[in-house]
Amino acid sequence: MARNGWHILREADRVTVTRRLPVRFDLSVEAVLPCDREVSLRRVAQQVRQDMWRRLQDQRGFAPAVEVRRAPDGLVVRAGGALPHPVTASLRDRLADLLDSPAHRTRWIAHAERRADG
Repeated sequence: MARNGWHILREADRVTVTRRLPVRFDLSVEAVLPCDREVSLRRVAQQVRQDMWRRLQDQRGFAPAVEVRRAPDGLVVRAGGALPHPVTASLRDRLADLLDSPAHRTRWIAHAERRADG
């Protein structure tokens, strides 16, 4: 179901946040985020999506999508989305730089940490 124009698809250990269905990853970059605590996958996905949009908002026709899944060594984040034009190496590098940013990674995990009070 769409929430504020965003579709949130939940599976057992995976969440996907996307603007359009079906989900398309014409642009796709994956990263592993080390995480040894309980976090909300949806919150991680939403934070990555927001930062990705800020970084790539100059891409006309871009429809963002982010998938976050649990893995033995942390969280696997797949970010990207649908594009009406070919993906360039420069565009892929811009997204990879975001996913590799230590400051962003720390903020994403801190924001998504589950708290005992709610």
